[in-house]
Amino acid sequence: MHTPARQKRIGMVSLGCPKALVDSERILTTLRSEGYDIVAEYDAADAVIVNTCGFLDSARAESLEAIGEAVAANGRVIV
Repeated sequence: MHTPARQKRIGMVSLGCPKALVDSERILTTLRSEGYDIVAEYDAADAVIVNTCGFLDSARAESLEAIGEAVAANGRVIV
């Protein structure tokens, strides 16, 4: 008996400027249309996407913290 493949799960965090937020929405729309399930918990995801803008020093610090959290929780991170 063939069991259906589990839907791939992606976690995502979007940080930074309004352009980065728009880009994140486009990424999420594409992922959903390709059949990915978007999950809130990093450890429940097959991979985590961190979309960020590092133009300001404070934004870079926040980004590095978010990347570290994602790596600690999941290990498979795309920045």
